[in-house]
Amino acid sequence: MVEEEAKSLPMELSEKGGVENNGFVQNEAFDDKETDSSSQEEMPKTCTVDVDPAATEELALKPYAGMPKEVLLKFSSQARYRVTREILFWLIITAAVVLVCATIAIIALSPKCLDWWQASPIYQIYPRSFKDSNMDGNGDLKGIQEKLDYITYLNIKTIWITSFYKSPLKDLGYGVEDFYDIDPMFGSMSDFENLLAAIHDRGLKVIMDLIPNHTSDKHRWFQLSRNRTGKYTDYYIWQDCTQAAGSVTPPNNWVSVFGNSSWQYDDVRQQCYFHQFGKEQPDLNFRNLAVQQEIHDIIKFWLSKGIDGFSFCAVKFLLEATHLRDEPQVNKSQNPESITAYSQLYHDYTTTQVGMHDIIRSFRQTMNQFSNEPGRYRFMGSDGGEKEDIEATMMYYGTTFIQEADFPFNFNLINMKNLSGNSIFEAVNLWMKNMPAGKWPNWAVGSPNAARISSRIGKEYVNVINMLLLTLPGTPVTYYGEELGMENIASENATFPEKSPMQWDGKVNAGFTEGNSSWLPVNSDYQSVNVEIQMTWSNSTLNLYRELISLRNNELPIHRGWMCYIWNDSNVFVYVRELDGLDRVFMMVLNFGQESTTDLKAVVPSLPSEAIIRLSTNFSNTGKAVNTKLIKTEMGEGLVLEYKTAKPVHNMEAFQGNCFVAEKACYSSAFNLLYANC
Repeated sequence: MVEEEAKSLPMELSEKGGVENNGFVQNEAFDDKETDSSSQEEMPKTCTVDVDPAATEELALKPYAGMPKEVLLKFSSQARYRVTREILFWLIITAAVVLVCATIAIIALSPKCLDWWQASPIYQIYPRSFKDSNMDGNGDLKGIQEKLDYITYLNIKTIWITSFYKSPLKDLGYGVEDFYDIDPMFGSMSDFENLLAAIHDRGLKVIMDLIPNHTSDKHRWFQLSRNRTGKYTDYYIWQDCTQAAGSVTPPNNWVSVFGNSSWQYDDVRQQCYFHQFGKEQPDLNFRNLAVQQEIHDIIKFWLSKGIDGFSFCAVKFLLEATHLRDEPQVNKSQNPESITAYSQLYHDYTTTQVGMHDIIRSFRQTMNQFSNEPGRYRFMGSDGGEKEDIEATMMYYGTTFIQEADFPFNFNLINMKNLSGNSIFEAVNLWMKNMPAGKWPNWAVGSPNAARISSRIGKEYVNVINMLLLTLPGTPVTYYGEELGMENIASENATFPEKSPMQWDGKVNAGFTEGNSSWLPVNSDYQSVNVEIQMTWSNSTLNLYRELISLRNNELPIHRGWMCYIWNDSNVFVYVRELDGLDRVFMMVLNFGQESTTDLKAVVPSLPSEAIIRLSTNFSNTGKAVNTKLIKTEMGEGLVLEYKTAKPVHNMEAFQGNCFVAEKACYSSAFNLLYANC
């Protein structure tokens, strides 16, 4: 009976008005009224309801705002809250781990980003001919600064300024009088610093020439050396030679690049000094460690100024054999006394000597000291001048374990003897098949030492040459004015016809100078071939050049994909650019001969029957469809075709020997990113 009564609890509800209780603190007033048995006050009428104790507890323990810590802890220990809390905790931990792992995986699988010297074309400026700012007829550093907006207009990010050191200009500035100063013709060190700041403010990079092999005979080092002053005594290569009756008998038969003996008698020292180039440019003695240190100090000086890289010139001449033997004759039957031309000897003892690459690699190590900051990698290019020896050229890339130049400059397309689809293929293939694995190619079609494209191979091929340059894999190098189709000066008295002033507009002197004359005459075609007028022509050489750069920058297959040759003959050279994981392919059909019709469907049966002309040297053809069995090109015409396929050429066994890739990457359409392990 007692147990049954304990199981039910009476709850009295006032008919007049209930007493509210949240269930946790007993209402004392209500308790007093209920327990005061002596009270004569009439109690309210009540009704009794049986309630389950468990239900009462459940009803009482509902959470509410502002509950105290003790109550909160009572809820937190309940299973439904504890389990939910633990599930959320482990979900957060799992999500964090997955995010970290995904980040690590993306970093690990991502291919190396292209560096600045890989991502953009290089625009080479000969400063004396680019823009004159002070009306003296010579281009200068301030003139370059005035025209930086033009560089950004081209969408080019890297400028290469050729030698502007203080120099007597006997060899266009390549016989340096002071490596630490600017020639007054080009301005001052302050002008250079302002130019450098302006270049970097625009997000551009700049590289400059460094000529370590020789100096000017006006250089302080040479003046001290000829007087046998201290450590400078052996800074140059001196040898005894005999002089009789006004003639000098040199130590051997070595000949300079410019012709005649490479030994010059010095009246002050009464010895002969060695010069690989002009007699005003004595060679430094790189077997002297103090000389090597001088060049390292020069490198550090300019890198500290903020230069982004160097082109090292004439480096194959750094060392000569110490035994001084005569170099072998090309024609053994020729009278040795009649040898005066550089081409008449094999230069086994004066070029590419053992130890030369070690010196260049030491330059690289010094440059690496300035490459530690993110985004401040310092570029190193080399001009070895190994025209006939491709294996010797490739040595400048360094080895798998020892870094040297980022690339040796490639002048194969300039040095071609004749122009045809086959010769272009041979020039491109020669570099690609010999380039060490994992290295980066580069291409140049003009330079300060070669005739311009228009004059070398003809005006009709300018556009197609630029299309080749900007769609090949690697870094393209453009010599100023080639984006306009400038020609050599036609004047018979022009000593340097390929260095004529830049043609900016149709005004007097082509906008190059406001002075009365320029150091070289402006080309007579400047009123029709200039920047200002070509900006307004939709089908101009300049606008095609800009469109090609835009295509290169925006399309991954052209930027860093595979290149596969699929056809070449006397007229056309055809290749494709592909990227693993991307079904969009670009095919270049370039005509370097006469009008031609090519059936590419027969060469690559998996080609779609039609392709779209993405870009053409004839702008009116852009956007049209072409039949891949019948692709017609006119003389000097170039087509960039676009099509989709699930069977890329680089995966076809028949083309395995014709495909190359430098920085391999694959595209994931699901995540819209590149990854390395294809």
